[in-house]
Amino acid sequence: MDKPNSWHDIHIAYQVAKLGTLSAAAAHLNVHHSTVLRHIDALEQSLNCKLFHRHARGYTATEQGKLLFQEAQQTQERFDRMLGKLAGKDTDLSGTLVITTVNTMSPLLMPIIGRFQQEHPNIQVELAGDARIFKLEYGEAHVSIRPGAQPKDPDYVVQPLCEMQVSLYASQAYLSKYGPLQNLQELQGHKFLSTISPLNNIASQRWMNETLDKSQVVFRGSDFNLLQDAIENGLGVAPLNCQIASNNPKLLQLIPAPPEWTYKLWLVTHRDIHHSPKVQAFTKTLKEMVKEHWHKPS
Repeated sequence: MDKPNSWHDIHIAYQVAKLGTLSAAAAHLNVHHSTVLRHIDALEQSLNCKLFHRHARGYTATEQGKLLFQEAQQTQERFDRMLGKLAGKDTDLSGTLVITTVNTMSPLLMPIIGRFQQEHPNIQVELAGDARIFKLEYGEAHVSIRPGAQPKDPDYVVQPLCEMQVSLYASQAYLSKYGPLQNLQELQGHKFLSTISPLNNIASQRWMNETLDKSQVVFRGSDFNLLQDAIENGLGVAPLNCQIASNNPKLLQLIPAPPEWTYKLWLVTHRDIHHSPKVQAFTKTLKEMVKEHWHKPS
């Protein structure tokens, strides 16, 4: 197999993957679109694999292409940082910043993202709300905000962000019909809402799984956003993040947050991009607003 034309071919193909069309990549690189196509064809031939799906709307990366272009993105970012250091500065605040977290964190993160984009309008933010743990080493995200156990990957920079409290919530309509819930021992006569998956790694969910009779759980949802909707509509009682629930006047906290239900939130980046300007800029804004509005880490 012939070797590809080093970084030049890969860089051109990466621009096509990022921008989606030959013409957009050609305009960005200030070359003719036929030049871009020639480099892509040469790269695919030398690698003996297909890097793009071609369709009427443009080019999308194949699975093999995604692997190559994720590495190309990290290489480009490392190269840009090196040039900045050689020039005595590292101040590029543009491009895309990908943040991943569980989708229930969205209400807390949106004000932070809003302030960040006001301060850095040339950065496009992508927020991936997903229970799946994204692989930062493969370039799937730049910043991860993770609840639960501390990540242990040796290539990750892991910082405690804050502690999150959890309590039981219900609606006024529910309380008017079934009465208050005074503590975690007097549960008779109450209806509860839980997740479809057991989620025993979450203390509040583990308590429900171990304590409640199955007949008391009248509704199950795939995530906590659905449980919040169910609470608002009077279906029953469920545990929610206090910081999130406090922003919704329809959700009434029933008991003080049990200390054993508290969990940590972690700020995670990969060491290769931890010091990049846009990552540092976002984590600075994040920490400032967490300190102003959320609970401090213990």
